[in-house]
Amino acid sequence: MKLGHLTRRGALALIAAACVATTAEGAGLPATAAATAATATDSIYQAKATLADQDGKTFRLADLRGAPTLVSMFYTSCKMVCPMLFETIGLTLDAGGEAARKRIKVVAVTIDPDRDSVAVLRKTANAHGLDARWRLARTDRDSTRAVAALLGIQYRKLASGEFNHSSTIVLLDADGRIVAHTNTLGETDPAFVDALRKQLAAQ
Repeated sequence: MKLGHLTRRGALALIAAACVATTAEGAGLPATAAATAATATDSIYQAKATLADQDGKTFRLADLRGAPTLVSMFYTSCKMVCPMLFETIGLTLDAGGEAARKRIKVVAVTIDPDRDSVAVLRKTANAHGLDARWRLARTDRDSTRAVAALLGIQYRKLASGEFNHSSTIVLLDADGRIVAHTNTLGETDPAFVDALRKQLAAQ
């Protein structure tokens, strides 16, 4: 079991490294995409994108205002990194305690809106047993790029139709400001969990 775990972790480390190494130029983003992410004093709730979740309900990021939120990006046909991303978010919520499980919202925006319809998002949410705290969301291509830029997330579509992408989880405060981020997969990031707890305590 331990050997299998290490092998899986090693594979994930290589995949995560490859994802982080994805070039912004190849992704169609500015060369300094990370630098375009919202700063500590900016709110990503400035984004005008209209999204639709797995229940077909439309919303804007600003509608999340009022509670800390975890945000990430994924695509439903991703077989390894994205399921691990969901698992890591779940582990993080568990590590944050009862307050985190009750109060933290989760939004995951697909980077593949052409294939990830509302119905596909719903099927994915059900397959992963995601509860009402989670919103798997889609928007148009341009808005997807805009959200990614605000979060400092890079992605690039490959000839195969798959994607290279950052495996980043972002913590927003109640006003949509980025207060922490992590690229850890398969386990909790202690510093990130600590930042989450501090946000809950500040409410």
